[in-house]
Amino acid sequence: MKPLTFGLAWSVATAFLANTALADCNGAAEPCRIENGTYHIVLPEGETGPLPAIVLLHGYGGEGVGTIRNKGMVSLMLGRGYAVIAADGQPRDNGEGRTWDFHPDRPATRDETAFLIAVADDAAARFGLQRDQMLLAGFSIGGSMTSYVACQAPEAFAAYAPVAGSFWRPHPDDCAGPVRLLHTHGKADQTVPLTGREIMPGFVQGNVFEAMEIWRATNGCSSAAADKIETLGIYTVQLWTNCQPGTDLRFALHEGGHSIPKGWAQMAVDWFETR
Repeated sequence: MKPLTFGLAWSVATAFLANTALADCNGAAEPCRIENGTYHIVLPEGETGPLPAIVLLHGYGGEGVGTIRNKGMVSLMLGRGYAVIAADGQPRDNGEGRTWDFHPDRPATRDETAFLIAVADDAAARFGLQRDQMLLAGFSIGGSMTSYVACQAPEAFAAYAPVAGSFWRPHPDDCAGPVRLLHTHGKADQTVPLTGREIMPGFVQGNVFEAMEIWRATNGCSSAAADKIETLGIYTVQLWTNCQPGTDLRFALHEGGHSIPKGWAQMAVDWFETR
């Protein structure tokens, strides 16, 4: 899978998934609808019994339908036996695509954490999925949304995998409980730099290194610095291993910019299955 730029991200609409036509709600012409929004889903062919799932959150200006049509990423996940769910953010004010509403200093127009839990619950009930075997992942502002769900409701999903998106300022003082989390980021990312940046007055991206410190404290890891480093393809992965039982904290860095980098889907699924 080639890296995707920010402009394309997970909203790519030209890469159609083989054998799924324009499947929005498992083959239906329309997305799945719940009380406060919509989501898209595709199931692996030939699989029986309760299935695990990966819930994906699009970037700024994207939509779930674009995510579900990202052939390289979604095909790999389906091939590994996962249902793939792509939730829809809220429409932007200018009508161009969607985004997620989580800013810590602004009243939300929708409780996004509650919405994503409802998406997972509905998909599990409707399509016979394993509710306790779901990975929540997101790109860019979808990665930020993933991080906030992990912080606010750590038991809502089995694990979390934000890509190129983390907390905004003011950072959370602490999180509700320990997690299994794999954060992936590019060293050359200028859209969401590792040290953060101000988008406009009052909207400041956070510092990813500080976010990892919040996660380290949340997981009860004994050392501030990672105590193990692995090389996986293009990734240098920092691991904290002396933490609370059942937790998992990893920080995967690559040399690229703001993208879903090559091999991320396989790395994320492999990591998720280490449980």
